[in-house]
Amino acid sequence: MNDGRYIDTSIATLEGEASHQTPPKQEAKIQPVPSAPPGPVPTYYDKPAIKPPVWIWSIPAYFFVGGVAGASMTLGLAVQLFGGKRLRRFDERCRWIGAVGGGVGTALLIHDLGRKTRFLFMLRVFRPTSPMSIGSWVLALATPLSAGSALLTLSRGWLYDAGYAAGMAAGFLGMPLATYTAVLISNTTVPVWKGSRRTLPLLFGASSAASLGSVLDLMPLRDRERAIARRFGIAGRIAELAAARAVEREASAIPRVGKPLHEGATGALWKAATVFTGASLAAATLLPRRRILAGALGLLGGACVRFAIFYAGKRSALDPQATFLQ
Repeated sequence: MNDGRYIDTSIATLEGEASHQTPPKQEAKIQPVPSAPPGPVPTYYDKPAIKPPVWIWSIPAYFFVGGVAGASMTLGLAVQLFGGKRLRRFDERCRWIGAVGGGVGTALLIHDLGRKTRFLFMLRVFRPTSPMSIGSWVLALATPLSAGSALLTLSRGWLYDAGYAAGMAAGFLGMPLATYTAVLISNTTVPVWKGSRRTLPLLFGASSAASLGSVLDLMPLRDRERAIARRFGIAGRIAELAAARAVEREASAIPRVGKPLHEGATGALWKAATVFTGASLAAATLLPRRRILAGALGLLGGACVRFAIFYAGKRSALDPQATFLQ
């Protein structure tokens, strides 16, 4: 019926007292709900609704070192599969970078935890739904596998085969090692981290590759190894610059949420990361003989990315309005 009572007479009958009455015409129309008048953004008594992370400086340092280690293990896997015997020395170098980086990263993580036993307690369970649980197991397994691969492939027979298998396993674990920290922080309620949850893992992965290329720039390599490292580093730097731009755009979809990436000390760190990485890319592309300069600038850019994201998250959590706007 078209009288405002919305009764479908094909499947129901309108009977009883007052069934034939017609409601007033003005009531037959559904009036739109008026929008709320503009006003201040709601807050929790103008205080932060969430607590900032209690992590210290060793956590962004772990993000950086662990990312380099994961990228090195992954590159070692590619060299192992497609490089052949002529690149075995380069493969071993990648394994050792992964092992040393994983060891240093573990030390940094334990330094933040305060006790060695707390890291072991993190391995008591395995929860596929927890990025922290998965990351702890990845770190605990990838580091010894990478070191074992570098050592065992120097032998022959079944020991060499065991080292080859360990290298394969370390390479596959290196992929999540380079990116899981971004997944971990973007699964929190910190506004700037949550606001960039789709692009932040891409940034960490690309930055890990770029930082590894910078580490290799600082090492003596053979000609073929140098060519591979140079192309790998250039691709990583280009990807890092593109991913950083994507993170900034996604986080700034709500300007208040992306504010820490534009203002203050964290904004300066974020801009410095772009400057250092861009200068490193220019040096690696236009000045191939200045590889030491390119490597140093690339490492500075990669470190600035991690520290800028980390401290931007702390600032974002302290913003009383950012959480409610998101």
